[in-house]
Amino acid sequence: MALSDADVQKQIKHMMAFIEQEANEKAEEIDAKAEEEFNIEKGRLVQTQRLKIMEYYEKKEKQIEQQKKIQMSNLMNQARLKVLKARDDMISGLYQLLEPKVSIRCRKQDVQMVQTSIQKNIPIYKAAVKTNLEVRIDQDNYLSPDISGGIELYNGNGKIKVSNTLESRLDLMAQQMMPEIRVALFGANPNRKFMD
Repeated sequence: MALSDADVQKQIKHMMAFIEQEANEKAEEIDAKAEEEFNIEKGRLVQTQRLKIMEYYEKKEKQIEQQKKIQMSNLMNQARLKVLKARDDMISGLYQLLEPKVSIRCRKQDVQMVQTSIQKNIPIYKAAVKTNLEVRIDQDNYLSPDISGGIELYNGNGKIKVSNTLESRLDLMAQQMMPEIRVALFGANPNRKFMD
């Protein structure tokens, strides 16, 4: 039995519709698979980058912790050096005066520390100079609380003064560095004969 042209056209349309449906289903399947693979790859990349970022910040945190420890150690060493320096400054001030009676002025809040320092340093001074020394803290005239610290030593009658405060040290350094600062700011002066 032969098919008519109409039947053939109908079968061809039916086959084309079937093929198109198959193609659409296959395309959807490919899209779904591509979307799934994309999401998996995206998740993997995000996780990898997250781990890298976490490692980076962990490393930074360890570096900061290490720097903190180093700074703490440096500050402790500086504090120890300050104590030793204060002791040496007091002894060198006493050596400068070489007087049997000395009066010390300090800030009111430093009296206890200065008293402790005197008790420790008098034996060292006596051993070096081989003479007795009477030291008292002048509690009638304290140094201004505005200064950063240090002491002033006076001989028995108060006519000789050795200033050993941070401010007096800075003034001394400024005076000593004045020629260098002058040259750095204004250049060398060919007419200048003295470099004071």
